[in-house]
Amino acid sequence: MTLIRVRDAARYLSVSDDTVRRWIDNGVLTSEKDPSGRTVVDGLSLAHLARRNAVLPDDPSGIGRSARNRFVGLVTEIILDKVMAQVEIQCGPYRVVSLMSSEAVRDLGLEPGSVAVAVVKATTVLVETPSTAPPVTRTNT
Repeated sequence: MTLIRVRDAARYLSVSDDTVRRWIDNGVLTSEKDPSGRTVVDGLSLAHLARRNAVLPDDPSGIGRSARNRFVGLVTEIILDKVMAQVEIQCGPYRVVSLMSSEAVRDLGLEPGSVAVAVVKATTVLVETPSTAPPVTRTNT
């Protein structure tokens, strides 16, 4: 079992340490003490909480598609030249950048401030763990 310190759990969920402590006090998360006496929460429980609390805006297109990775956001910047364009979309805390034809930008009516849906369909998704990851305590249960 992976144990995560309160301050790191708060950082992963973009909430304050106090919010995580309130969730512990209210029974939303269970905690225990690590060997150093710090309060820690179970990583799997934290992941489940993150999924339950994820609030995604509805996809305004109403189009069904096979791609499951759709990010609704606001266009923040468009760099346009004669043939190609770079479109930046802020999707919650995530910045998504798409390269497309300038013609596509015009056809879609994209402009800074407009709502857009970034659809990611990839056969390969890389998963990395940071080398500067916070210390993780593992226990065998």
